[in-house]
Amino acid sequence: MSSRAQPERVDYLIAGLGNPGPEYAGNRHNVGYLVIDELAHRHGFARASRGYKGRYAAGTIDGRPVGMLVPTTFMNNAGASVAAALRGLRLEVDRLLVVHDEIDLPFGELRLRYDGGHGGHNGLRSVAGLVGSDFNRLRVGVGRPDSRDPDVVADWVLHDFEEPRAAVDTLVGGAADAAEVWVELGIQAAMNRFNGVVEGLGPPGR
Repeated sequence: MSSRAQPERVDYLIAGLGNPGPEYAGNRHNVGYLVIDELAHRHGFARASRGYKGRYAAGTIDGRPVGMLVPTTFMNNAGASVAAALRGLRLEVDRLLVVHDEIDLPFGELRLRYDGGHGGHNGLRSVAGLVGSDFNRLRVGVGRPDSRDPDVVADWVLHDFEEPRAAVDTLVGGAADAAEVWVELGIQAAMNRFNGVVEGLGPPGR
């Protein structure tokens, strides 16, 4: 990342959920981290520093000051980091976008929505428990294993993607595009444009 100075204040916060440590870096559960890294690279955000119980950096997207956060509390306690950032940055919860993996969407699909439940996702459960449910979410489809056994599902999300690297990069890029539109035009515009299969990952003609 560049050494560009960070803005003194931000108007939006994008938080990507995942687990810290190199052993988790390529896991399906860490796709939120990957999207934050992609956005930071695209927009030349200042180098992330420790803060808000995570790694935090600020910069601009389409001229708008944005903070980006990856909690380092581990997934089950991600809410402690997100809540600390909202307090410290003095942002209302509707200025928050949480990016996370979603096993109930096939690999390659995105869904944006405002508010809702946690759907069994421990990171979302933690965030909602501390800031309420009225925040924007970007669900990134990573697919589901054949079994619904909780242990099998946990093992699934804590393993690396099996899809080709190019496909994972396309998925992450599509999610980053959606986050940019959320900043620029709002949740409804982002939903209208991006809810569905990421371009290049669907069947021919989609």
